[in-house]
Amino acid sequence: MSEFLIISFYGLGIMLLMGIVTWLYSLIHHDVSIVDSLWSLMFLAAAFVYAFSLDTLTERNILLLAIISFWALRLSIFLTIRNWGKEEDRRYQEIRSNNQPNFRYKSLYIIFGLQALLAWIISTPFLFAFASDVAIGGIEAFALMLWTTGFIFESVADYQLYRFKSNKDNKGRVLNSGLWAYSRHPNYFGEFLIWWGFYLFALSSGAWWTVFAPVLMTILLLKVSGVSLMEKGITERRSEYRHYIETTNAFFPGKPGHARVTTERG
Repeated sequence: MSEFLIISFYGLGIMLLMGIVTWLYSLIHHDVSIVDSLWSLMFLAAAFVYAFSLDTLTERNILLLAIISFWALRLSIFLTIRNWGKEEDRRYQEIRSNNQPNFRYKSLYIIFGLQALLAWIISTPFLFAFASDVAIGGIEAFALMLWTTGFIFESVADYQLYRFKSNKDNKGRVLNSGLWAYSRHPNYFGEFLIWWGFYLFALSSGAWWTVFAPVLMTILLLKVSGVSLMEKGITERRSEYRHYIETTNAFFPGKPGHARVTTERG
């Protein structure tokens, strides 16, 4: 078994262990939403395993480890604060109702195990990026620019939405100002840029074939756990969202629409 495969399985083992521990926590609190806070930390754990299992901790790889850490910690802390003291997210409530009886036990593999497996697959570019001792060059500079743009987009969009929802007067209303005037999901667009930035580090290491990881992440953001899932049935809950859809791009930022933030009717 090759060194890369062994180290990769170390990463998987850490992710599965994190999933099991968090699953036990979810049993106590009857809420699997905690997996949202766990998601980015799985990548951070894998990155540290990969980085310190290989004898190539260069300035370039320290830079990569730093931006992974900034992204993972910010996202996990933000989601923890956002979900603190609230009931289980409606997405997970639906999954829970569709997987009865004994969802509390099924959630170990339906929610936590699946997240660990996906994180392990998507983290593949990290392993091969950390294995390289190439110097910081043009690709890394572009990757950092891409990552920084995505980080700003995601962070600002999350803050704007959190602040909007924290105002009780906005209940039932649609946020279409700030970054949300350019895209209905600017936070997911930011995440998209971040992951393509990560991939470029692997690309400069010669691991071009790990492109499947950012492609998979893009599919998840657009078609699975991101845009499609968040907008499922939303027009039934918020009638004004139909107008928002007509005037604002779903993912990639575009020219802002002319709709105003309005109160839901009906």
